[in-house]
Amino acid sequence: MKKDSLIKGTLILAAAALIARFLGIFQRVPLDHILKGDGGTYFAVANNVYLTLLVVATGGLPSAISKMVAERYSLGREHEAKRVYQAALLFGIVTGVILTIALYAAAPYYAVHIAKTPGAEVAIRAVAPTLLIFPIIAMMRGYFQGRQFMMAGGMSQIMEQILRVIVGVALAYYVVSIDWGEKWGAAAASFGNVIGGVGALLVMIYYAGKLRRGDLAERPVVDIEAVKAASKIPFRSIYREIFTISIPIVITAMTVQIIYTFDSSLFIRLTEDYYGGYHEAKAVLRELSFKAQTIAGIPPILAIALSTSIIPVISSAYSLRNMREVERQTSLVMRIVLFTGVPAALCIAAASYSVTGLIFADASGYGVVAALTSGTIFQITMMTSNSILFGLGKQRIPMMNTFVGIGLKIICSYALAPVYGVYGVVMATSVCFVIMTWMNMEAIRKEVRFTVLGSRWPSYIVTIVVSVAAGWGTEVGIRHLTNSWPDKLTYFVSAAVAAGVIGVLYLVLLVLLRVVTMEDARSFPGPLRKLFILLLKLFNRSETQK
Repeated sequence: MKKDSLIKGTLILAAAALIARFLGIFQRVPLDHILKGDGGTYFAVANNVYLTLLVVATGGLPSAISKMVAERYSLGREHEAKRVYQAALLFGIVTGVILTIALYAAAPYYAVHIAKTPGAEVAIRAVAPTLLIFPIIAMMRGYFQGRQFMMAGGMSQIMEQILRVIVGVALAYYVVSIDWGEKWGAAAASFGNVIGGVGALLVMIYYAGKLRRGDLAERPVVDIEAVKAASKIPFRSIYREIFTISIPIVITAMTVQIIYTFDSSLFIRLTEDYYGGYHEAKAVLRELSFKAQTIAGIPPILAIALSTSIIPVISSAYSLRNMREVERQTSLVMRIVLFTGVPAALCIAAASYSVTGLIFADASGYGVVAALTSGTIFQITMMTSNSILFGLGKQRIPMMNTFVGIGLKIICSYALAPVYGVYGVVMATSVCFVIMTWMNMEAIRKEVRFTVLGSRWPSYIVTIVVSVAAGWGTEVGIRHLTNSWPDKLTYFVSAAVAAGVIGVLYLVLLVLLRVVTMEDARSFPGPLRKLFILLLKLFNRSETQK
């Protein structure tokens, strides 16, 4: 079977993640109407706890497996790679059982004494069985990524979200309609994760069979001696290597989820006095956890896909000491992140009022959405630089940087939240991402000579500022012109027109100010490459002659 290139693999994962993210947001829209009281908070708290434990169980393992498998295949030791896969699957099964039992048992204590949201324990217990399934799926995705076949992970992610949304919303609606209350409605919505996990596992099993048949077709004759040699490798040595790689990755992969769980767990304690009471702080927590954290997950989608795709690519090149290819891929991935992730974050922030009002029941909390989404600019660069360091075999560096960043997040949260409320919490998060990005980039430069924009930074900043300012002005103006229309229609039109203005102006300015060169354009994926070459020919003829 043909491998996916970095660009193709990234596009597959990005498309799947984008679809999955929008399906996840789509789930929040009806739930915002179904769970009108505390149910939304219960659901968000349960989801954050579950996602944190899932990262603990699987966060670094797929990346570690991806790296180990990619290195072994590049050196022709495929049977060792399959032995790694077997060991990983066994670990996923055992870990899933342990974490499911632990989460189910600890749910009441966490909900009442830590998060101070009594009633969330039912939702937490409803989502616990998902931990039986997803560690196995994560191990399978890691193996496929190491083989540079991204379609399996992408399709399983889409299936997971489709089932999760349909089942979760339908069950929540039914439970609330028979007057079981918000607590059980949140639990029903959370149980949709379990059904989504089952669907995702079935998709992965299908692709595993397809990959196995492809391997047999390519190599019908099995090297018995190589199989015997690989089978003698003890699991303990494989686990030692996996954990050496994965523990730093787990810690760094947990950064965002730890921050979100920290915020949802301690927000009320930190801001209760600022907002003048428990119930007032709880209402703001709903805006942060149910709305802002959901929307802020959109801009990093491409960075997550790139972070997944870049590890085996850089790892393979680095294992062969092909430093020219390492430098090329590092520069490419940072440019792609810069040209796509930053404007996506600022576009949503500029139109946050309309975006929030369009997705949810009303536009309350749009300021929190704008602040948190803007901060994802540095989350994106932090995640991508982490993965570059992983591919270079420098796992300990981003791990230590993560400790520094999370430490700063905690200190700044305690210092700023009592003074600025939810915006103090968001500012603390941005400080964490900024410091981690800076430290990562300094570490990468010691290993790899690469450039992102060089002398083009001032032009790029002008491009961003002008585009976002125009988009924000457009969004405000459209809302005032259409204030007599139905709210949802106003929000849709103003958000769409603002996004269009930002998108067109951004692309044109990138070319006019020579931020994107012909060399950059030729390294982009097909449709994007054609678009930029056309723009370069149209606006900057001298550049096209180079």
